[in-house]
Amino acid sequence: FLSVGPAYLYTSTVSYPQWSQAAQTEYVEYLDPPEAAKQLEISQYRGTWLEQMEPRRARAIEMQTHTFLYWALWRTGGLMLLGMALYKLGVLSAARSRRFYAALIAVAVFVGLPLIGYGMQYNFSIDWRAPRFFLFGLQFNYWASLLVALGWIGVVMLFCKSGIAWVTRPLAAVGRMAFSNYILQTLICTTLFYGHGFGLFAAVDRTGQMLIVWAIWAFQIIVSSVWIQRFHYGPLEWLWRSLAYLEVQPFRRNPKPDTH
Repeated sequence: FLSVGPAYLYTSTVSYPQWSQAAQTEYVEYLDPPEAAKQLEISQYRGTWLEQMEPRRARAIEMQTHTFLYWALWRTGGLMLLGMALYKLGVLSAARSRRFYAALIAVAVFVGLPLIGYGMQYNFSIDWRAPRFFLFGLQFNYWASLLVALGWIGVVMLFCKSGIAWVTRPLAAVGRMAFSNYILQTLICTTLFYGHGFGLFAAVDRTGQMLIVWAIWAFQIIVSSVWIQRFHYGPLEWLWRSLAYLEVQPFRRNPKPDTH
């Protein structure tokens, strides 16, 4: 599953020299649009809600049709199957040895991260341009990111095996509210970057973007931890379960009785 998307891109791009000039230009401009197109997109995303709809509509149609069929289906489906296999093997339930999880971390650090770093260097050297990006550039991060993800699994599972509650409980709270947190991230980021909010689209550098990511993570960890102490589920998880069971599910936790 995981190899279908990259294989499709590679095989379809190999024939690039035989394409028409118009097709080659369109392919190159997919990654590097003309300056006028870039400025138009920036102004649209910084504009009103209706002005944002044109680029968002086009991107949504592309992502849910063409990109889904040749890329997202295989990437997402492959990761789901991989996750199911890891769970069945006890990897995701902290059932394996500490040495096993340490090995996952080592592979991530000494193989995954260097490959990603080399891929970044390569992509900057070619200025992220087609066709070489699609032929080779994206392959590094695509495959090495799987190794890094396994490394993060190793880190989390070692924390779970160590029983460090101040680490595992907040992460568990975030996981139990995954649906709500996913939508909350969307609301936060569209408010920050789109024109109906603060309009910071294309105005934040890489360092600023990373700081925003960390701030959102910290905020959601704190909010999720406090919320789960008072409620059984996140708000959207509660709604989803109630709809699935066709019955209103318990929501608020009963307060502990005062023993004094």
